[in-house]
Amino acid sequence: MNELLRLARSLRCEPANPRAAFAHRLRIGLAVASLILILSLLR
Repeated sequence: MNELLRLARSLRCEPANPRAAFAHRLRIGLAVASLILILSLLR
């Protein structure tokens, strides 16, 4: 569990530029969505 929390903290990004923050959140969201899709297709 500690490793997951450490990974989540490393993925957090708070750039001063709102456009960069949005792009970062979009990339993370797409990565999570694709991971969920792959895991659901493997079942």
